[in-house]
Amino acid sequence: MILCVAKGAGKDADDACAWAERLGWAFGLIAEDPAARGAALVQLTEAQRKVTEALARSNEMWLLTRPLGPEEQYREPAFRRARWRHEQAQERSLPDGLWGGPANGDLSTWPGLPYVLLFLEWEARYPLEWTQHAKAWGTKQSLIRKVARTCHEETVEAKLIDLVEIVVHRAYRCKDPEYVRVARVVDSPDLRSRLERAADSESPWARCHAGYVLWLLDHPDLPNTRRVWQTWVAGEAVSLL
Repeated sequence: MILCVAKGAGKDADDACAWAERLGWAFGLIAEDPAARGAALVQLTEAQRKVTEALARSNEMWLLTRPLGPEEQYREPAFRRARWRHEQAQERSLPDGLWGGPANGDLSTWPGLPYVLLFLEWEARYPLEWTQHAKAWGTKQSLIRKVARTCHEETVEAKLIDLVEIVVHRAYRCKDPEYVRVARVVDSPDLRSRLERAADSESPWARCHAGYVLWLLDHPDLPNTRRVWQTWVAGEAVSLL
């Protein structure tokens, strides 16, 4: 939950409130209660419908104003209004509302960070619902890479450690290898103890994935590539050192 403070507390606070107004409902997507998730999915479907309709209107206005020429076209009020409405609809939907990012590139203080973590947690905990309603592998990859480029405060780091643990316990999903970047950023005794437990578990997926991540943590100079993965799985990892 995102708490808003009174107006006048600064631009960052206002931005956090704006994010909560647009996408606060989306936290229902990761609720344990199926009814709460269902309600959030209904809201997401409606938000996505509005994006589709606004895009269709924007495209229609683009065609109608095209004879004006490129400069006049983008100054034409009706076309500008249609584009603005599409952008507004996108900001209130997923995954569209997460595209872009902070102007300075620093996610650690960006009010949109909780929603980035929300989107990644949704995919990690409820992959079938995520795939059905908001499948966006490129967005998943981009967001993982963004959170892996920034040092985070303790609560965010704990969330990222949880995500790495969830991912290593499951069967492979598209772009999951990107979480190695996250593991290297949040490397800690806590993360390693969780990975060690996973590597000793009865799950073949957990043993394989967790063992690989632990090995890469011990060898930070090695890239996380398909060749490195295949070599490690084949038991020939020593040849890479």
